[in-house]
Amino acid sequence: MLFKWAMLLCAVLIAPGAWAENCRLSLSQAHIDYGAIRRAGPVTGASMALPTRSLHLTVLCAEPSAMALRFTGAAADGQGFQFGRPGRFRLSLKHARVDGRAVEWAAMQRPDESADGQLLPGQTLEVRVAGMRVAGRRLTAQVDIDTDLPADALEVRNEARLEGRGSLELISLPAPPSQ
Repeated sequence: MLFKWAMLLCAVLIAPGAWAENCRLSLSQAHIDYGAIRRAGPVTGASMALPTRSLHLTVLCAEPSAMALRFTGAAADGQGFQFGRPGRFRLSLKHARVDGRAVEWAAMQRPDESADGQLLPGQTLEVRVAGMRVAGRRLTAQVDIDTDLPADALEVRNEARLEGRGSLELISLPAPPSQ
């Protein structure tokens, strides 16, 4: 059986939003490079998952603030963002803490429902504790990036570059009345 040689150069570029009110967002790195992917043999299955990559997110505020995050980028579907033409990537926020206290995520569009921390296209996630908006000076979280490519994405004759781009934005919200 004859296989075409394929090499994909894959990268996700995430630009952190600058300032929101009195807070600053930073990421441990803004560029994830998957490097060259070579097809060594037949691909089984309809898609291929690239290894999960993790970043560390920190938000520092001069004054206690309620915080929310959203990711803006080209939507691949309702569950992820475009990675090149054929693929998609997903962002998940995990292990979130505000001022050292564990917090959860809620979609602002559905505040009564808990979110699993996945940043979906068109969705904003806000920090909550026991269902209530919480304010703080420091938010930390792990950002996991999961990328999938359809199996036929490796059907290239020459080098091909696949990229996903977007911006992680911090949104300052009115602080809860009790804080």
